Amino acid sequence: MKKVFKFGCLGIVGLFVLLIIIGIFASGDDTTTDTETNPVTEEAEVSEEATEPTEEPTVEEEPAEEESAAVEENVPREYKSALTKAEQYAKTMHMSKAGIYDQLVSEYGENFPEDAAQYAIDNIDFDWKENALKKAENYAETMSMSDAAIYDQLISEHGEKFTPEEAQYAIDNLE
Repeated sequence: MKKVFKFGCLGIVGLFVLLIIIGIFASGDDTTTDTETNPVTEEAEVSEEATEPTEEPTVEEEPAEEESAAVEENVPREYKSALTKAEQYAKTMHMSKAGIYDQLVSEYGENFPEDAAQYAIDNIDFDWKENALKKAENYAETMSMSDAAIYDQLISEHGEKFTPEEAQYAIDNLE
């Protein structure tokens, strides 16, 4: 019974995606003018207001939003949770990508499966150089560390795990 339900759901999702694709192609060749779809009186055609272009969303934007929503619906709950947790670590603790991944999969941390953690890392959008700078500022202020010691801590495999480029940005921008 579960197999039939699973394939039935996949069929419905597949049909939905197919309809979106057909809608995109069908609306892409639409060459009608504004006067064909919205007839106006001669007075409106003469006025300056009627000649100004209006800002209206294109038909192509809507299917893209629907498609991304359909894709998001197919993402397992645990993957979404891992992404949310990754964003929290990035925002509040100013961690690196590698540091967040390790925290997500650690049995002493979040204990997410590796595929859920990788999904989070692949889908998080963050300014990692800025996180390295914030972490460097913290080390400089609270521990009075030298620039060289901060850099080493930022790139250390046993430390923050920022990339050398991110760490150098942080050192170059410390006040």
